[in-house]
Amino acid sequence: MKTIYLFILFILISCVGIKGQKPIVVSEDSLMVGNGMLPGLSVSIPEVDYEKTLKSWTKLLQAGTKSQVVTENAEMTIFGAILKNVIESPVNVYSILIDRDSTLYLAAAFELKKDQYIERATGEAEVAKAKSLLFDFAKEQYLDLVSEEVKIEENKLRDLEKEIGSLERDQSGMEKSIRSSNRTIDNEREKLISLNSELSSITLSIADERISFTSMEEGTLKDEKNDFIKDLEKKKKKLTRSIESSNKKISKAERTITKATNDIPRNDRIQGKYRDELTAQEAVLQKYVDKLNTIKGYK
Repeated sequence: MKTIYLFILFILISCVGIKGQKPIVVSEDSLMVGNGMLPGLSVSIPEVDYEKTLKSWTKLLQAGTKSQVVTENAEMTIFGAILKNVIESPVNVYSILIDRDSTLYLAAAFELKKDQYIERATGEAEVAKAKSLLFDFAKEQYLDLVSEEVKIEENKLRDLEKEIGSLERDQSGMEKSIRSSNRTIDNEREKLISLNSELSSITLSIADERISFTSMEEGTLKDEKNDFIKDLEKKKKKLTRSIESSNKKISKAERTITKATNDIPRNDRIQGKYRDELTAQEAVLQKYVDKLNTIKGYK
């Protein structure tokens, strides 16, 4: 039954869209800005969030300069961007970011001076550096996304580990309570043997003293006998209360044992369920870790 449960669990997990990593490809492209087509480069960034990526791209373009990105009709423009990894002098950058289902399309044109753009005609080195800029940006966005996915799965795994740890502590506590309750029962039963023996002895003494008391003449000795009998009755009441207390402790300990004995198998079953989920979650996490490591290796 456990094997079947595990099999079903893994089937369900395999259906939970763990997207495999997709390649990041930078291409020479062109983009329409206004009414004209500009030579540039484009890159597809898998899976990432549009707004977060837009914010990161804007931050990259504005870094190191007082210039601001201006957006009009989804076209982004910045004059005097500082992109020293591409070229030492400031450049104008025209770009667009489009959401295409599970992939973002980013295209950019880098204007060195009026109507002169980074393209093959201006030099292979600049094109390679611009491609590297887009590739590194796309890879960073993809890595951030998958790193966050890994953290989410790690948190799920830790939550399962905490649940199992809590159940283990509960079970340990129940087993400890059984041992403690058994000791209590043994101790109280030994105590009862002594208490019942003493009670029987006092009960007989009271009966004998009462017989003796009825045959005595009025006087000091009879008063003393009466006081003695009262003391014995007090002792008898105290013993009776002690016996009741011991019996209550035994009953309570027996109830504790019964409850713990019934709860332990249930705890075992729940632990087994969580351990199966833990094993499955470890497999899920590993897939995300593998995905992350593969993306880290992109060049």
